[in-house]
Amino acid sequence: MNTQSVTITYDDDIVRKFVSATILWGVVGMLVGVIIASELAWPELGLGVSWLGFGRLRPLHTNAVIFAFVGNMMFAGVYYSTQRLTKTVMPFRALSLFHFWGWQAIIVSAALTLPFGITQSKEYAELEWPIDIAVTLVWVAFAINFFGALYKRNEKNLYVALWFYISTVLTIAVLYIVNNLSIPVSATKSYVIWAGVQDALVQWWYGHNAVAFFLTTPILGIMYYFLPKAADRPVFSYRLSIVHFWGLVFLYIWAGPHHLLYTALPDWAQSLGMIFSLMLWAPSWGGMLNGLLTLKGHWDRLRQDPIIKFYAAAVTFYGMSTFEGPLMSIKSVNGLAHYTDWVVGHAHGGALGWNGFMAAGMLYWIVPKLWNKPLHSVSLANTHFWVGTLGILLYIVSMWVSGITQGLMWKALTPDGALVYPNFVETLVAIRPMYITRMIGGLLYLTGFCIMVYNLLLTIKGGQAVNGTIDVVTEQAPDTVPATRILLGRPMIISVVGVGLILAMAWTQFVPNMIISAALIALVVYVAASTRFDDSDEHSWHHILEGKSLIFSALVLVGVLIGGAAEIIPTVVTNRALPEAQKKLATVYRPLELHGRDIYVREGCYNCHSQMIRPMPNEALRYGEPSTIADSYYDHPFQWGSKRTGPDLARVGGKYPNQWHYEHFMNPRTISAGSNMPEYAFLKESRIDRNDTTVKLHAMQTLGVPYTAQDVGGAAAELEQQARAVADDLGRNGVKVEWDSELVALIAYVQRLGAHPAAPAGARVSLRTGE
Repeated sequence: MNTQSVTITYDDDIVRKFVSATILWGVVGMLVGVIIASELAWPELGLGVSWLGFGRLRPLHTNAVIFAFVGNMMFAGVYYSTQRLTKTVMPFRALSLFHFWGWQAIIVSAALTLPFGITQSKEYAELEWPIDIAVTLVWVAFAINFFGALYKRNEKNLYVALWFYISTVLTIAVLYIVNNLSIPVSATKSYVIWAGVQDALVQWWYGHNAVAFFLTTPILGIMYYFLPKAADRPVFSYRLSIVHFWGLVFLYIWAGPHHLLYTALPDWAQSLGMIFSLMLWAPSWGGMLNGLLTLKGHWDRLRQDPIIKFYAAAVTFYGMSTFEGPLMSIKSVNGLAHYTDWVVGHAHGGALGWNGFMAAGMLYWIVPKLWNKPLHSVSLANTHFWVGTLGILLYIVSMWVSGITQGLMWKALTPDGALVYPNFVETLVAIRPMYITRMIGGLLYLTGFCIMVYNLLLTIKGGQAVNGTIDVVTEQAPDTVPATRILLGRPMIISVVGVGLILAMAWTQFVPNMIISAALIALVVYVAASTRFDDSDEHSWHHILEGKSLIFSALVLVGVLIGGAAEIIPTVVTNRALPEAQKKLATVYRPLELHGRDIYVREGCYNCHSQMIRPMPNEALRYGEPSTIADSYYDHPFQWGSKRTGPDLARVGGKYPNQWHYEHFMNPRTISAGSNMPEYAFLKESRIDRNDTTVKLHAMQTLGVPYTAQDVGGAAAELEQQARAVADDLGRNGVKVEWDSELVALIAYVQRLGAHPAAPAGARVSLRTGE
């Protein structure tokens, strides 16, 4: 065995850069959030300006908070803790700098594109294809740097925080690439390769797991490192950490379909998503308890240490969010909650309480160490905590009340079976006080954050940037444990059997399902009965695995890929196997309607309107027949939506005359008093780019939309003919508008929604179930 002593100086400069970016983008993201919350209460604040509309600013807010604020905070925590847990400096300084500046360039690109309508319209993945390529390159640079540190580490075993970082680096790469596969039609426009139900499942496989592996697992890694540091205590339970980690990695990836309950998604996929969501309760709460019990015996510090306050509250909010999420995945609860503000309250409980407070605790702890100066004011930090907490409570409680009110009003029926509230706007009028309360809560949270910014800037002022150092004695001993001991160990065999049983249960009928379920329960009982809970076992299978970073990472990747493939592949096959007779029911947009759909996407209408009627009596009365797979079969991307600030539009085509839509877009409140929809009068003066028509149709042909050569060749004439028909109809009602106006194209698209030949009743039911 060769030993040598070396002094390592950590690269904390890169950490300081990410910390500074975290502070900056946190203010920006939250400020935009307050602006759009105000617009929901007072829509006139948008001033009728295109780039100030809610539909365009909402994606800017979510991207700024998720990828700019939490992303930079995550990178700061990962770079700081990884170097200390591996006892080595990041191996590639140039990649660290490329990562930082590349990520900031991506954020600026988002700020320069999203408000101007350059978007894919996929939640948390709105950025267009050139920026997607940049994200991929920067993420690869980060991955090379991170795994390089693991490779050259001077600490044999991987600490629990590193497990969570590994899962984030690998899973986000898979999710982002698969979800953003698209065909470009210009430098600022592309069509995703997925369509309809395929796109819906891929999007929420990505969307749900972006929350899991960007907003949860890396922040849990930060919790496992910084919380024990702040409390000066070890993590409560090593074995509970193992259960927490592997439970999340395996179960999270399967749970995406719970965002699509009661939709045209096949029933088996909906049920699978619900079941795995419910199973997430166990590991999630195990992690929460592990975090809180780390403070056991030191609860008195809550009274005097604001850092401990922030961490304890953050972990508590994590527990609340991970209880509420599975609860909302239960079909009966989801039937009430989905499309309502309850979902908004749930999301912000996690974002503000879990992510925001973890960020605050980390920043208050790390900034004094990075600049070698005590925190300027503990009193201001405590003030931040209480102002921020009040803001969160006002926000989420108002959204709970608003969401439950919405759900109950939408579903309310008279004894005769009629809608109690047939006018959708009645709901908006009822919940407007909650929107004002939500805005006040967000403003308070932003105020608390600004107090922290002031406190940290005064801490940095007069401080001196320092880099941490450590003397490391390296022991270069050969690894004598064979890989087969891990790959053929009992945990691996049990895991393979368990996965096989779950996959079999997903694709078998009732009786075999019951047998498989019994076998799965027996397997769980066996594992529980044979598991030792001695945290001091240094020669366990998992302890050996922690010393082999390559095998560890490979197992994480395999676990993620199994869940993803098991969900997506059967749905892709089901969608493509749709009978030809049913495919004829699918909407193929005419050239003008395709332009109008792109305008609908550009303006972010999917943020407030769904295009998915659920099989419920109240929805059939309000919107029409339940949506089917065929309705969106050729939709690239799908527009099912996830929120109803306005009514569903799946079958709005032909429901109102062209003039009604014209007046509604020009000023919604002249048609629907109490509406909070932005004005779109600017569309009247904007012109569609007819030169793009052929390129767009060719792209759709490539994606499988059945346009013929004759359709493409005659697209210009077809577009003009339909546009003139709409403009002439408006003219007969006293409205003068140019035929190539964007407003005409948008009206044509909206009038097409749901306006296709009716299917036999039985065929529509079978389409909805996917059978």
